[in-house]
Amino acid sequence: MTQPSDKALVPFVSVDNMMRLIHHVGIEEMLRDLADYIEADFKRWELFDKTPRVASHSDVGVIELMPTSDGEAYGFKYVNGHPKNTSEGLQTVTAFGLLADVYTGYPVLLTEMTILTALRTAATSAMVAKYLAPKDADTMAMIGNGAQSEFQTLAMKAIIGLKAVRLYDKDPAATAKCARNLEGLGISVTVCKTPEEAIEGAQILTTCTADKQYATILTDNMVGAGVHINAIGGDCPGKTELAKGILDRSTVFVEYPPQTRIEGEIQQMAEDFPVTELWEVILGRKKGRTDAQQITLFDSVGFAIEDFSALRYIRDRIKDTDYFIDLDMLADPDDPRDLFGMVQRAKP
Repeated sequence: MTQPSDKALVPFVSVDNMMRLIHHVGIEEMLRDLADYIEADFKRWELFDKTPRVASHSDVGVIELMPTSDGEAYGFKYVNGHPKNTSEGLQTVTAFGLLADVYTGYPVLLTEMTILTALRTAATSAMVAKYLAPKDADTMAMIGNGAQSEFQTLAMKAIIGLKAVRLYDKDPAATAKCARNLEGLGISVTVCKTPEEAIEGAQILTTCTADKQYATILTDNMVGAGVHINAIGGDCPGKTELAKGILDRSTVFVEYPPQTRIEGEIQQMAEDFPVTELWEVILGRKKGRTDAQQITLFDSVGFAIEDFSALRYIRDRIKDTDYFIDLDMLADPDDPRDLFGMVQRAKP
């Protein structure tokens, strides 16, 4: 039987190998690395093909494709969001991603992205906080203590020097899980019984809940001047976490407005509600935080370029390692025109 050529073999990073890679690099170092890759791609934002994610909604959840290209590489992520899964012992979000060479169209990486999405989401949050959070912010309220919470906390610690996190979830078991997982990782953890208690003394307020509904996790009177809100839970039509009044008092920053207006907190607002695109802040074209009393709000929905950055990082990081296996994914006949002949010659 004809053996596939190296060009026909696609590196695949499994869940097990992704976990091995994280422990090899160190999770905080990996979060910093991912933030650097994401920031670098935000700085060349104008080079990318951009489109809101392609979503297929059902009564129980959503399945989405998130594609983009910088002209040299093409990447996409497959991701689902099914809040009901938790009650069935399944993940709310699962994902995988692919990176390809634009010149040949050949895939160059296939990888799990359930874990990687949690890492890149956290890295993005902390990278944005560098530009928007109050100076010397060291305490965060983490409201919603599910699968993202530990990653968000450690990214803020690794990238902006967070020292303390105050945890709240309507499910005490989720809070206990998060507190247990963060034990011994160099950050002070306070378990709180209400969201109001969680935000006491916090300069950063992160909301990350799973229920697919219009919700009010933070009411207008809960949010005082000078904080940075990292709103990452509202990520599809019909799902929000913040009272409309908070948006009216905040300077709102977004990834890609055409997507955020469909999926983010600003779906509650008029179509001409003013927002600032993050890439312009990172390039210095627009201002981020301008004074100590300002409420900054990152209306985060997750955008394909962040996944592209994560795929680039994994492609680069696994070179000359054993944290992947080669998959025989691509038919590679000796004569490109003789695909049928290749099939016939494989007959037992």
